[in-house]
Amino acid sequence: MIFDQAKNLDFYKALGVGDRYQKAIEWLKSQDLVNLENGKYEIDGKLVYANVMDYDTIPWEDAKYEAHENYTDIQYIISGREVLSYAPAEELTIKVPYNPEKDVMFYDNSVEGTKAVVKDNEFMIFFPWDGHKPKAMDGAPSHVKKVVVKICEK
Repeated sequence: MIFDQAKNLDFYKALGVGDRYQKAIEWLKSQDLVNLENGKYEIDGKLVYANVMDYDTIPWEDAKYEAHENYTDIQYIISGREVLSYAPAEELTIKVPYNPEKDVMFYDNSVEGTKAVVKDNEFMIFFPWDGHKPKAMDGAPSHVKKVVVKICEK
């Protein structure tokens, strides 16, 4: 898990397999993120793509821990603020088994984890072994616009 600001994105270009992080970061830096419409954006086929979304944050207890087997997430807050929680996947209890078509499994909320308030132009990177819980509110609901860049690690 990594938590950082947009101004430091270039530092992470050399992570992972091949040039996938570089492509992801160059895409993030080249887009007018505020004006992107919700939806899926292919960056490098199924190896690197982005999902743009907006939603209202919910109580921490109602948000769900998740993890992936094949993809890393760069969860970048375009606007708004939310609490993103982290816990090692191996410390979480599976609630919904792994779905290979969606590359996701869900966990219960029995682990508090590490919580971070993430706001405009900040991001967290969650690797496949990182349990993470998005969409939680920071005291009060907030409308969030976010892009999640998915990077295949296989």
